[in-house]
Parts: sequence; C-alpha cells; structure tokens
Amino acid sequence: MKTNTFKIKKGLNIKLKGEADKVLSETNTSAICAIKPTDFVGLIPKLAVKQGDEVKAGDVLFYDKSNDKVKFTSPVSGEVAEVVRGAKRKIMEVRVLADKGTTYRSFQTDGIGSDAAKIKEVLLESGCWPFIRQRPFGVIADPEDTPKSIHISGFDTNPLGPDVNFICRGNETHLKSGVEVLKYLTSGKIHLNLSSDAGADTSFKDIEGIERNYFSGPHPAGNIGVQIHKIEPISKGDIIWYLYPQEVITIGKLFSTGHLDMSRIVALTGSQVKGPKYFKTIIGAQLNTLVEDNLEEGDNRVVSGNVLTGSTVGKDGFLGFYDSQVTVLPEGNEYKFFLTDGWLSPGLSKKRFSMSRAYPSWLFPNKTYELDTNINGEERAFVVTGQLEKVFPFDIYPMQLIKSIMVNDIDLMEKLGIYEVDAEDFALCEVVCTSKINIQEIVREGLENLRAEMA
Repeated sequence: MKTNTFKIKKGLNIKLKGEADKVLSETNTSAICAIKPTDFVGLIPKLAVKQGDEVKAGDVLFYDKSNDKVKFTSPVSGEVAEVVRGAKRKIMEVRVLADKGTTYRSFQTDGIGSDAAKIKEVLLESGCWPFIRQRPFGVIADPEDTPKSIHISGFDTNPLGPDVNFICRGNETHLKSGVEVLKYLTSGKIHLNLSSDAGADTSFKDIEGIERNYFSGPHPAGNIGVQIHKIEPISKGDIIWYLYPQEVITIGKLFSTGHLDMSRIVALTGSQVKGPKYFKTIIGAQLNTLVEDNLEEGDNRVVSGNVLTGSTVGKDGFLGFYDSQVTVLPEGNEYKFFLTDGWLSPGLSKKRFSMSRAYPSWLFPNKTYELDTNINGEERAFVVTGQLEKVFPFDIYPMQLIKSIMVNDIDLMEKLGIYEVDAEDFALCEVVCTSKINIQEIVREGLENLRAEMA
C-alpha cells in the first residue's frame, strides 16, 4: 500500500461561525422526499413513473434520455406525489410521499464476485451508478468506459465542511466493502485522498489494496480536482472516476444487503443555526425536518451544500443528491452604511472579510465571521489583479483560461488545461474576484460547450 504526501500552498480558508458540533441526532422522518434532475450535470430526464404510482425504495423514477441504462431511483417507498416542472415543462423534481416504514426492492448481489459487467448492472439497476462521476467534465460516468483510476476524497475543506471521518464512524465495514466493489471497475489504482491532520483517517485505516495520498494546506485542498491534478494530471482522452465516502458506503450496503439504503449523515451549519450539529436523514429529504425550530430570527438563506458551491433551496426545499452539508446564513439584502459594514469600514466587524491586506482580516487568522450573501458590488470590467492566482493551486493560468472560455476558443481552452478543472475548482476565484464575475457559471458553460463539441 503506497503512501504519498502533498502540501497545497495556494488557497484560502474562510472561517465562518456555525461549525457543526460532533453530535449525531436523528431527525423526524421526512414526509416527502424528492430527487432533482437538476442535481446532475447535462442530464435530460425521461420519466418512468406518473403521479399516483406506488414505488419501493430502489424503484426507478426517471432515467437518462441519452443513456437509458443510467437510472435514478426512489430513496423511499411510497406514492409519487408530484412531478414538479419548470419553464418549457422541464422536470425539476420528482416528489415521493414516504411511507412510515420503508419497503425495499431487492437486488441480486450474491455470487457476483469479480464480474465487472454484473457489478455495473447492479449499480445501474439500483440507481447507485449516478454516484460515480468522471473527470473531465464532472458528469455521471459512462458505464461503457474503463477509467484510468478511481479517486475517493476523504475530507472536506470547504467553509464549515463536515468532518468526513466523523460521518463514516460506525460504517467502516460498508466503506471497505464499497471500495472492494470499485476495485473491479478499473484496471488502474484506487486512490484514497485524506487529510494529513492527526486522527483524520481513523475510519479508513482498515481499507487495503489502495494508494493513500495525504494532503495538507488551505481550501481547496479537499477538492477532488486539486487532488487529481497533484497525483495524476488529466490529459486529453484520459478518464478518471471519483466518489465521496458516503457514496462508497451506500454501494457497500447495497452489495452486503441487496437493498438500496440512501441514508445520509448531514452537517447542519451556519451562523443562523441555533444548534449546529450532525443529523441522520436521507437523500432528497425535505429540509424542514432539519431546520424546524432551529434557526435564528430574520431573513435566512438555506443552502443545500456549502456556501461556495451549494444551491439555494429554502427551508422547504430538498437535500441535494450529492450533499452532506446544509448551510444557513443571513440574506444580504439590506443597504450598508459605508463607514460601518460598507466599503469604507475598517474591516473589524465579524460581517466583513477580505483577502486584501487593506483590511485587517489577515491579522486575525483564527477569527470567525458571520458573513451574509451580499456580494458588495456589481459586475465590472474583468481586469488582471493577480488575486485569482493566489487561491488557485493548479499549474494553470486561471485568468487566461476563463477568458478563453468566454470567447469560446476551444483550441486555447484545451491548451490552457480545461480538462483538469470543474466549476467548483474556481469557487475561491469567484470569492476574491474584484470584478464580481460569475466564474463558476462561465467554467460550467465552457465545459458543456466542449463536451457537446466532442460528442
């Protein structure tokens, strides 16, 4: 078992108030669960159910129109309550009214052994396949491909990110089983990428036959893109698959029990949460079961995910398919006087944070902030400042790559390394960008244009 160590120097830790205490609580059973096609990049869903249908946990709700082998299944048993549509009848959510007791569809997992074709068949039929994503493009992996390797990121450096080691505690056996299954899907290595902090890998110690990689440094050290870039940079034509530990646990449970158990431990975080801690819930659960009677008064924004890359869903919204965190922070929809929390303030407030040395944030490295959603400005000329390079640990020129995407110069995009990145890798660039450009949106659009060009 080989071990490598990497130190990330470029990046930025944004310390926010509201880190989850390492206390695990049960939530009330969510009356409604929803699977959202919008959680899956580039997916065009085709419905397999209609309103009023009865489903078991593991029954198909919809599938990928461009590849009908890739199926998306119900996390609970019950009745299909509603198919929510948006503009041009786009499917936004498939909601299931959950039974009080879950009835599971059974999958045949005995005697499969090392047969990769049969393993893929079970993963596809059960709805576990969408957990496996690929770089480049950050889309659901194509089951017809054989990846160069598979990466599992075992820690999270996002603001208020959950303690992955704590989340996995008690599920070590299923985690190990899931990794054993994944070994048959690649002829290459399984890379387990962990934090170098003492004690951060205790839940992963029994996993054998993999390559361990330890990372230290500020965010985005926990991003899968940074880890892949440092271990085995992606060239044109390379395919690497990746997952996160809770997804591996779900796969391990499937092959151990023959049932699809989409339970998920989620960190409820943020300055507007009265008692931030961990909750056991289920993928697609309605968030009011987590936040009810647990939020401070005021106009709050409820985000499924972290503050850098999560989606605004509201307290009656639903947990995202890939999310292990819910963040609640105050809306920034009020005017700020320029001498208090505005642009001329000395920056001593807990509501002001800046990477610039013009503000004293750098003098208080352990200070926590109560930031709101105000972006403190509007879009302006996209000029060279050198700020993006300070938080972008890739051997890539971020400014030049972004501008090549904006003009849709595919040849230049390829030369500048677009195959190595995803939108989340530019989240910090968006934070420090003085031009207030929606960089993640631009990068995602560029990747989709490139993927369409290659199709």
